[in-house]
Amino acid sequence: MKKFNAGFALLACSALFSITLSGAVSAADASKLVEPCLSCHGKEGVSTEADVPSIAGYSEVYLVGTLEKFQKKERPCVETEIRSGSQKGSKTDMCKSVKGLSQADIQLIAAYFAGKTFVRTAQVFDAALVKKGKQVHKSKCDTCHSINGTLADDDAGILGGQKMSYLRNEIKNFKEGKRPISKKMKPKLDSLDNDEIEALIHFYGSVQ
Repeated sequence: MKKFNAGFALLACSALFSITLSGAVSAADASKLVEPCLSCHGKEGVSTEADVPSIAGYSEVYLVGTLEKFQKKERPCVETEIRSGSQKGSKTDMCKSVKGLSQADIQLIAAYFAGKTFVRTAQVFDAALVKKGKQVHKSKCDTCHSINGTLADDDAGILGGQKMSYLRNEIKNFKEGKRPISKKMKPKLDSLDNDEIEALIHFYGSVQ
């Protein structure tokens, strides 16, 4: 019979305790970090505001990239009113909100929201536009926004079931050069007229 190695067992136990403690600290840190985010993006990142996107269930890669872009002011920093919490009614914008975050903070925030479930928004849409938008999606968007724009692992955000007013505004930002756009996406978006874009928005808004 092999002798019980008490020293090894103690080391293993210590290592396990350290890992568990580290996880607990990270969870606590994440909860504190995301608290301001929830004031606008809603409980667990599920927004109830028409102009604020739901971010629950987005991929970590996409969320990290988004927060980094706001830190660099590569995305529009539109002033908005805080919707809930102790700062309700005061003004802020995304660039101010992320300004003091470290890379570790950004990773924690991204992991938190990536671990939540995206909830699709029930919205009013035009059935005829949805039919047209579905065809536009298939021909122009499906390669990068697969499964009707619902797959988080595409690392391109979630479009299916997202707020239509938010999508409309962000497409406008892309078209006006206010938001960075990939070389692959730009010619496809530029090829769409306003009616096709609106149809596409109704299609994504119809996804449930």
